[in-house]
Amino acid sequence: MNQTHSAKSLDCFAALAMTGNVMRHFIALSLTLAVAACAPRPQQAPAPETPPQPQEAGSLVGLTPQELVARFGRPALQIHEGSSLKLQFRGSRCVLDAYLYPSGSPGALKVTHVDTRLRTGGDIAQTTCVAWLREEAS
Repeated sequence: MNQTHSAKSLDCFAALAMTGNVMRHFIALSLTLAVAACAPRPQQAPAPETPPQPQEAGSLVGLTPQELVARFGRPALQIHEGSSLKLQFRGSRCVLDAYLYPSGSPGALKVTHVDTRLRTGGDIAQTTCVAWLREEAS
């Protein structure tokens, strides 16, 4: 019985030793994860602001804000976003959004894209909306 008691004691000590080993590993892993969670995240470089290239060969692409105002009058809406500009011209029948981005010389903005729609939100040809807006502006 003495040997059995001795074997049980050894098993108990072995279990405690293993539990201590496991606990040390667990604590080490927990500390590593906690430190990693507190570390600063690497900063992502901001995407370079590249304006869209002109995709349509409309009569408005390439115009400056001053040229748009001369054609359609004062815009109903101006939105500055970074170095770009959106000008919105509203008529009684349609809405024209002109998107301008830097081009060439510093500070020079030019139209690169134009969207047109009916006042109700439906589609309309750009040339038709431009004609209507010019008619109302004169």
